[in-house]
Amino acid sequence: MGDGGWVYVRQPTETELWNPSSMEAESSSQPLKITFTGPAKHWTDALPIGNGRLGAMVWGGVASETLQLNEDTLWTGTPGNYTNLNAPEVLSEVRKLVDDDKYAEATTEAVKLTGNPAEVYQLLGDIKLEFDASHLTFAEETYHRELDLDTATVRVKYSVGDVEFTREHFASNPDQVIVTKISGSKPGSLSFSVSLDSKLPHHSYINGKNQIIMEGSCPAKRIPPTVDANDKPKGIQFSAVLDLQISDDRGVMHILDDKQLRIEGSDWAVLLLVASSSFVGPFTKPSDSKRNPTSESLSALKPMRDLSYYDLYAHHLDDYQNLFHRVSLQLTKNLKSIISDGSLELKKLTPSVTGLYHKGSEDNMVSTAERVKSFQTDEDPSLVELLFQYGRYLLISCSRPRTQVANLQGIWNKDIQPKWDGAPHLNINLEMNYWPSLPCNLSECQEPLFDFISSLSINGRKTAEVNYEANGWVVHHKSDIWAKSSADQGDVVWALWPMGGAWLCTHLWDHYTYTMDKDFLKVKAYPLLDGCASFLLDWLIEGRDGYLETNPSTSPEHDFDAPDGKTACVSYSSTMDMAIIREVFAAVVSAAEVLERDEDDLVQRVRLALPRLYPTKIAGDGSIMEWAQDFEDPDVHHRHLSHLFGLFPGHTITVEKAPDLCEAAEISLNKRGEDGPGWSTTWKASLWARLHNSEHAYRMVKKLINLVDPDNEEPFEGGLYSNLFAAHPPFQIDANFGFIAAVSEMLVQSTINDLYFLPALPRDKWANGCVKGLKARGGVTVSICWEEGDLHEVGLWSKDLNSLKRLHYRGTIVTANILSGIIYTFNAQLKCVKTCSLKEAAFP
Repeated sequence: MGDGGWVYVRQPTETELWNPSSMEAESSSQPLKITFTGPAKHWTDALPIGNGRLGAMVWGGVASETLQLNEDTLWTGTPGNYTNLNAPEVLSEVRKLVDDDKYAEATTEAVKLTGNPAEVYQLLGDIKLEFDASHLTFAEETYHRELDLDTATVRVKYSVGDVEFTREHFASNPDQVIVTKISGSKPGSLSFSVSLDSKLPHHSYINGKNQIIMEGSCPAKRIPPTVDANDKPKGIQFSAVLDLQISDDRGVMHILDDKQLRIEGSDWAVLLLVASSSFVGPFTKPSDSKRNPTSESLSALKPMRDLSYYDLYAHHLDDYQNLFHRVSLQLTKNLKSIISDGSLELKKLTPSVTGLYHKGSEDNMVSTAERVKSFQTDEDPSLVELLFQYGRYLLISCSRPRTQVANLQGIWNKDIQPKWDGAPHLNINLEMNYWPSLPCNLSECQEPLFDFISSLSINGRKTAEVNYEANGWVVHHKSDIWAKSSADQGDVVWALWPMGGAWLCTHLWDHYTYTMDKDFLKVKAYPLLDGCASFLLDWLIEGRDGYLETNPSTSPEHDFDAPDGKTACVSYSSTMDMAIIREVFAAVVSAAEVLERDEDDLVQRVRLALPRLYPTKIAGDGSIMEWAQDFEDPDVHHRHLSHLFGLFPGHTITVEKAPDLCEAAEISLNKRGEDGPGWSTTWKASLWARLHNSEHAYRMVKKLINLVDPDNEEPFEGGLYSNLFAAHPPFQIDANFGFIAAVSEMLVQSTINDLYFLPALPRDKWANGCVKGLKARGGVTVSICWEEGDLHEVGLWSKDLNSLKRLHYRGTIVTANILSGIIYTFNAQLKCVKTCSLKEAAFP
């Protein structure tokens, strides 16, 4: 684990191969760093690192430091029973009450359709570092803490006297380890003690001379029971091992109380943290697990004995940057607004594109929190770049192949009982987590979602059969690591919502449209779509005016005032129900055509059902009706935009094909207003972008970038914390992901056959810019540069497919034949001005 010199050479990504003719590539108006001038005071001041499975929050304390740890399989509970034998009888009664227009009574009766509560996401524990008392007198002006998005590394620097101390933290995916390196600028200057702790039942001990092992267990029930030493917990077991290495020629290590290690007089120290659990899968009881978490953790450390810190760092960089460097974004204000501000220094990028740069000497002086504070007045576009790339960083850090699905907080959590259980919520939040994975060129990060859907379909098949006497599979609004499929315990307004699985299935078809991966469609997607559509066909009933309807039906988390004056939430055929079903049925028909399964009985039934679905209707005030009837809305500013699903993330309401519904959607958005939690704000940004309304889309972007004070936060106000975590409040990660999805929608929109460039570009706010490496439907990679609000150049390429695309820009439509392996460059008039092969670009 030496400290010798090293050289790291990275191969260019596919994205970096396109160099616009008049722009310098890969420059940014600010380093992609989140910075602080002091240690964290709140959890939302700490900086997150993660490798998909393991996560840590780095506080950056000086005399005392804490790294709060997470492992994504640590949950309460055991596999559950997600069926209710009494549900069919209750369902019949609820349907009858709805048919009789007794909506309040139906709402009351529907409580009997809800089930047991979901389980709760847990934490792993803490690495605790205690330094010499001299650290209490550190020079505050020397302190600097940052998260470097380019390298996925957190760094902390400060000086004590004439010694500069440095810490580096990263979470490696290829080596499955959290790595910390601590060093001092003078030989022998590093002394500290280290221990492991957890809020969960645990014990820790020293292994050998340089390792700490912590073993513990998660509660077998969601409310943590009292556990004493004689109990044998049946919940998920876990183990963490901390391995400590110090400089060979200087320093000593002591064991204290058989629980902590003390280092004295070392040049540097490297800490390796690995962790494992007994979780096998959602269908295996923890008590039946044959996994030994301690043995697995120790085995994971063995290959690292022969690796230096720089070997580990090189592995980490190669893996992370292969994903992160696929997309770059550069946004600048227009030339006139820059020149009018004499305090800003200019740096030329091209003869006609000018970037906004802060003086280098000031970069470390202005914290990211201060930049967020000032955004409402300066509207610094480089902060939008940072927040965009931060969202991509977070997705890479909390969702990788073979990990658990990103939950309500990604993987980061400090509480035994986190808000809303830290669980995946399927009525917007989980789906929003994965909205950006495809357009922002991180399709691999979506794989845990598909694994999760597969597990849900297994439990959901039992729920559909027993609870609803239906074929196929169903999932409701909230789930957990055990793939809970039944309705949650709680208020019907959010718990009774059997459309969760159907919404998730739209991601399966989306994945195909972006990747054009026919094997994925055949092996993974279509069987799940088939099962989902089978349930929906059985769930639909023939109702009023011959339409196929859903009953009971809710619009997520929103009540209405029934005609009799009573408040209710259960009725029939909510607009969101029908929009999701329409989307799933359309996907089934399209997938069947690709797979040549048009004659399947299921497909024929779906084709017949599609035109009979209850239509989207326009209310008396011109807005889109949220329910099948034009009920009174007691909360017109409600945070959910459920009735606009067909506009986004759906595709059935488009500017070209449904201008009347688009006009109604605009009225609906204005009626809802601009206030709301972070995820609602970013959903509105994408909805406005789909309407090609750049002004309102940008207003939502600006709305999000408000600094939240953790000591005085207000529910549902949205905003950002100082570490750029998005707020409900409290922290929910969905808005971070919703934000980057919205920005990508503002820059590129697509169908399998069509590409729309800059459809919602805020020309006066991001007048000049360049985005490289976004993905579009049809298997195409897109790069765009613009000057003074007008398109300058477009780069398009496809690695494996030949296709015919219609290119759209401000009313101009051009058909282009895109051959695989060729980079095409188009000018502002969408005329192809240059071609070269990907190989030529890689090896000029």
